Amino acid sequence: MQLVVARIGRAHGIKGEVTVEVRTDEPELRLGPGAVLATDPAGVGPLTIETGRVHSGRLLLRFEGVRDRTAAEALRNTLLIAEVDPEELPEGEDEYYDHQLMDLDVVTEDGTEVGRITEISHLPSQDLFIVERPDGSEVMVPFVEEIVVEIDLEEQKAVIAPPPGLIDDRAEIASSRDES
Repeated sequence: MQLVVARIGRAHGIKGEVTVEVRTDEPELRLGPGAVLATDPAGVGPLTIETGRVHSGRLLLRFEGVRDRTAAEALRNTLLIAEVDPEELPEGEDEYYDHQLMDLDVVTEDGTEVGRITEISHLPSQDLFIVERPDGSEVMVPFVEEIVVEIDLEEQKAVIAPPPGLIDDRAEIASSRDES
């Protein structure tokens, strides 16, 4: 199975290094020197990581055969894809790969069906489940422990405790204005 582990950003310096937007919780495992990664678009790769370092909080990589800024800049926006055993699990107890969460049934704590996870959106502040409801509409559910209280891979379901207004129209409006 293939997992997107990073997206190449702009060139850094003149010796072929690039910045990368890391899309894995295990960069030391997936993006270490010697790692051979498939690419999207496929014609650019495969790419072999020669060196990696952190500079000003950003991961910089250099690939074999990429020696100058022009070659590095040509890689911009390329996705880096690692081959992963489908049975492999993340190291952390409450960590999941996207493919494990896709198509899970989403239910509330009382068993009410909400829908099915059709997409996972990775945002800077948090991840979101895009859940398709039985009527075809979509609802976004933040993947935070206060809302997603249980992931049961054996039962293929995600149990949520949604606040009012997340999946229905029972939002409670709080106002500091006096209602007179």
